[in-house]
Amino acid sequence: MTPIALAVACLLAVTLGYVAVCAGSPFGTCRKCNGFGFATTTDRKGRPKRGKHCRRCKGRGKRIRIGRWLYNRASRIYREGTR
Repeated sequence: MTPIALAVACLLAVTLGYVAVCAGSPFGTCRKCNGFGFATTTDRKGRPKRGKHCRRCKGRGKRIRIGRWLYNRASRIYREGTR
């Protein structure tokens, strides 16, 4: 097997794996707040306390995956174009 064919096979496996993840679990944890939905800060004594709501996930702790967002956008464009 040539190195190019091996690279293509690995890339195909990674792509199909990501498609399966996006189909099975379209929402992932927010990378900014680590799924808490808010920023953690510390008070003057050094104890952790709840901070402001996360602006990326709007306080939900979950964000839509990029692959799922692209799929939703493509299917919406196709559906509106074939009416």
